[in-house]
Amino acid sequence: MVNGWTPAERGIRADNPAVYGLLETKMSLLRIALQAEPVRGEAAQAEAEALVTLLSGYSEGKAVDTGGAPAEPASIEGLISYLKQASAAAQAGDSAAAADIMEQFIAAWPSAEGQVQLASPKVYASIENESTAVTGYLLSSPPKLDQALTLLDTMLSELTPLAGEQTYTAWDAALILLREGLEAILVLAALLAYLRREAVPAARRWVWSGAAAGLAASIGLAVLLTYSLSQAASGGARELIEGITGLAAVVMMLTVGRWLHGKSSTAAWNKYVDRQMQGALAKGNLWYLFFIAALAILREGAETTIFYAGMAPAIDTSQLLLGIGSALVVLIILGYAIIALSARLPVAAFFRAATVLIYYLVFRFLGESLHALQIAGKLPAHNGHGLPSIGWLGMYPTWETTIPQLLILVFILWELLRGRQTANRTKAANGITK
Repeated sequence: MVNGWTPAERGIRADNPAVYGLLETKMSLLRIALQAEPVRGEAAQAEAEALVTLLSGYSEGKAVDTGGAPAEPASIEGLISYLKQASAAAQAGDSAAAADIMEQFIAAWPSAEGQVQLASPKVYASIENESTAVTGYLLSSPPKLDQALTLLDTMLSELTPLAGEQTYTAWDAALILLREGLEAILVLAALLAYLRREAVPAARRWVWSGAAAGLAASIGLAVLLTYSLSQAASGGARELIEGITGLAAVVMMLTVGRWLHGKSSTAAWNKYVDRQMQGALAKGNLWYLFFIAALAILREGAETTIFYAGMAPAIDTSQLLLGIGSALVVLIILGYAIIALSARLPVAAFFRAATVLIYYLVFRFLGESLHALQIAGKLPAHNGHGLPSIGWLGMYPTWETTIPQLLILVFILWELLRGRQTANRTKAANGITK
C-alpha cells in the first residue's frame, strides 16, 4: 500500500489537503499497529477499515469528515517540540504518554512535511519511517523504551538543522513604510512648493484634501486585502495565497524600482513634478490637483499594502506593528521638517538607497513565494546538491527557486549598470553644455 501511495499522494494533496493529511495519519497508525510487538490486531483492523471508508468516500466524490485534521499548518519547530515531549515522557518511563504525543506528531506531520521535503528529501523519507517505528516501540508489550529513545534522538538530530528559518524583523517592516511614506511626503512637498512658486496659495487646500482622500483609500484597501487573504487562507490554501501575493509584490516592486531609478537625480525629480503640476494648472481645474495628490498617496499606500502582504507570512505581528509604529514617528518628524520648515533632504541618495532595498526584497520575495507554491504542491521541487539555503535571502536548495533568482539577479545588475551609464552620459552632456 505504501508503494502504491507514492504516485497517488501528490494529486490527492493538491486536490484536498485535509483528506491527504487524514490518509497519511491513518496509514501511519496502521503501520504502528502492525509494527508493535505483539501485533495490535484490533487496532490494525480498525485503522484499515477507516482507510477503506475514507478512500471509498473520496473516490466516489462524497463529503469526507476531516475533523481530525490540524486546523493550522504545523511547523518544523512544532514537530521538534512534539519529539522533545515524547522523549521526556519515555525517559520518565511513561510509554503510553509518549505514544500519545507521537500520535500528535503523526497527525501534524502532513501539514509540515512539505517544508521538510524541500529542505532535505533524505530527512523527509527517514522521518516518515522513523515516526511509525518509534511509536511501535512505545506501544509494544513490554515497551521498548531504549530503542524508542535512540530513534527519538536520531529524529531530533535530523530535524533540528532544518528549523529556525529566517523571518522579517521590525527593521524590515519599518524600512518599507519609511521608504513609501517619505516618497509620499516628497510628492506633497514638491506639489506645495510649486504652488508657492507659482503664487497659487488657494490651491493648497485641494492638494491637502486629495492627500487625505488618498490616505483614506489606502487604509480601506489594506483592510480589504487583509480580510480577503485571511478568508482565503482559512480555506486551506494558505501557501497558495502566500505564493501568489508574494509574486504580485515582486512584480510591483520591479516596476517601482525602475521608476525610482529613473528619478535618482534631483533634476529628474523636479522635472517630473513640474510636468505634472503644469498640466494641472494649464487645465484650470483645481479638482485635477486633488486627483494628482490623491493618486500619489494612494499609489504609495497600495504599494505598501502589497509589500506587507508579501512579508506577512514571515514576520511576527508584534514585529510588524513595532516597525510600522517606529516608521510613523519618523515620518511625522520628517514631514513637518520638509513641508513646514522647508528642510532639504538628499533626494538622490534617498532614491538610490530605496532602489537597493527594493531589489533586495524582490530577490527574497521571489524565492519565498516560489517556495510557498512548492509547499502548496503547485510547483515541482527538484533539490540540487550544493545549492545554497540562506533564509534571509529567501534562497532554498531547489532548482525551481534558484534559477529564477539568478535570472532576476542578472536583470537587477543590468538595470543598475544601465542606470549608472545613463547618469554618466547626462553628467557629460551637462559638462559640455556648461
